[in-house]
Amino acid sequence: MKPDLLHTTRHLVQVLAFCLVISALQYLFHPERPYEVPLVYSLSIGLCTWFITDMGRFVVGMDPMTSWPRGWRGPALVAFGMVTGYTGGTLLSDYWFGWSTWHSAASGDLRGSVIVTVVAGVVISSYFYLQGKSMTLQRRMKAAESQATEAQLRLLLTQLEPHMLFNTLANLRVLVGIDPARAQHMLDHLIAYLRATLSASRATEHGLQAEFDRLRDYLALMEVRMGPRLSYTLALPDALRQASVPPLLLQPLVENSIRHGLEPKVEGGHITVQAQSLPGADGAPALLQITVSDTGVGLRSDAAAQRQTPDLGRGFGLTQVRERLRTLYGPQASLSLQHGPGGGTVVQLRYALQALPESSAAHRLDDTPEHA
Repeated sequence: MKPDLLHTTRHLVQVLAFCLVISALQYLFHPERPYEVPLVYSLSIGLCTWFITDMGRFVVGMDPMTSWPRGWRGPALVAFGMVTGYTGGTLLSDYWFGWSTWHSAASGDLRGSVIVTVVAGVVISSYFYLQGKSMTLQRRMKAAESQATEAQLRLLLTQLEPHMLFNTLANLRVLVGIDPARAQHMLDHLIAYLRATLSASRATEHGLQAEFDRLRDYLALMEVRMGPRLSYTLALPDALRQASVPPLLLQPLVENSIRHGLEPKVEGGHITVQAQSLPGADGAPALLQITVSDTGVGLRSDAAAQRQTPDLGRGFGLTQVRERLRTLYGPQASLSLQHGPGGGTVVQLRYALQALPESSAAHRLDDTPEHA
């Protein structure tokens, strides 16, 4: 493991602060002496001890959990650092002032200096040890949260709603006998949808074009099932086709529009999915805004509506979208659910606009199976 410049600089600043505090305390106990004396000795001994101990971690080898050597090597390294750091720092300070601390007349000061070095060395080393352990635990917690979110996504990717799949197969069975061409068309969409779902389950991101293609296959299936009660518009500018998006981010929003908006409405309605880029505020990166709107029954606040659709806005799909946005893009990402201006419901999500990496785009193309 190589030294991290930022991590080392942070440790250096903290050691300097400790040394200044120690020199100030020594001056308070001996105000008759110039402040330069405890300052120079504290900085020399502290920096030498830190340098030997901190660099020694990389020589001896560190435990990834604590960033310190395992077992007896940790205390041994601290002891070695204090002895050599005290000796080297004292010699440097003696050279600076032109005297010798090792003279017998200064034995009382020598004992006090040794005690201060040991106590400060133990305290600072313990602080860095606990700090390294805490930072490692925080990184592991974040990684575990991210993995849990990805696991939920993969679960969602493999969970085709049973009623959607069963109704699709039932419609296929009927269409095969009365309209083979339409049945073939529906079967093509189902195959494309299943293929895209399987392919997306192996990726953590893909282009917005691929996400819209999946929505088109899904909506085509729903269109066969609902007939003229469902119509839709997918608006994706060419400039955003390769914008990065987590797989299956939009389908739960479209499913909610159909389930809670269009299906309860006798005449059905229209769904619009639109993507656009927005400038960031105060020089911040540009944002990707995706809007899913419908002309369904809209949001209702009465008790009867809540009994009929108790999970609206709180179901697994919307919760998953919110959690994925928060985990992947931080607090700047947002999802809002509101009434449409002419009725229906509007869902808007925003997050930092990022282009799909070239390697990911090539990998997605290589993984796409050929049509039979």
